[in-house]
Amino acid sequence: MLNPHLLNPRSDTFDQDWRAIRALTLASLGLSVLGPSQAVFMRLFPDAPPRIPRSFHRLLCRAMGMKVDVIGAPVEGQPTLFAANHISWVDIPVLGTQILGSFVAKAEVGQWGMVGRLSDLQRTIYVERERRTRSREQSNEIAERMAAGHSIILFPEGTSTSGRTVKPFKSSLFAIAENDAVDVTVQPVTVAYTHINGLPVLRSSRHKIAWVGDMDLAPHAWELLGLGKIRALIQFHEPVQRSDFANRKELARYCEQVIAEGLLRANRGEL
Repeated sequence: MLNPHLLNPRSDTFDQDWRAIRALTLASLGLSVLGPSQAVFMRLFPDAPPRIPRSFHRLLCRAMGMKVDVIGAPVEGQPTLFAANHISWVDIPVLGTQILGSFVAKAEVGQWGMVGRLSDLQRTIYVERERRTRSREQSNEIAERMAAGHSIILFPEGTSTSGRTVKPFKSSLFAIAENDAVDVTVQPVTVAYTHINGLPVLRSSRHKIAWVGDMDLAPHAWELLGLGKIRALIQFHEPVQRSDFANRKELARYCEQVIAEGLLRANRGEL
């Protein structure tokens, strides 16, 4: 029997567009309810962790057809610095379904319209990576947030990647871990996208999920939302203490190695 999509190739495009429209509609409805709730919550409890955004992330992943599988578990009950590899903008909702914490992002993200507004509701900490003179001030802001009991989610590569390998971690982003006032708990986290509609993600299809280089956000998001079922895999590795390492460079190298090994195993289909 002939595949009906071969007889009418436009049906594939229609299905993809319909999935994208459905995902955007559900996400918009969720945001219309949870967004104002989080804004009020932030005013009433300015120091509280962002609990409501986690519900939105779960709704968004469900709307996108994103199935999040988890190995291990995030540290709970104490402020933790989560260090993860970075593949796509969709890492945010994927990690947000499991971690109750705030992200660290480049300052430009706060100016990206609706994305910026969502980041604000997540209590995102914005950093100006090109202005090294502000690095200590930004590190102090993260330290204050953790001292208040908040967990922080960091992408030490400093950029997104194709998801095949891990780029060298920037040790400067671990400056918070050098705070002598507290022995920071750090948990390495590997993020991988292994399947699209039940088929393994190959090199030729990684661009459909990975958001790198000069890709425009809107068309990339539209294509991703229309892909169908995507399997995301989060590996929570064993947490470590800052005091386990001589300095932040050693800590950065350790996290990079552990996360890279996890990504390699995921891409090989071993997990």
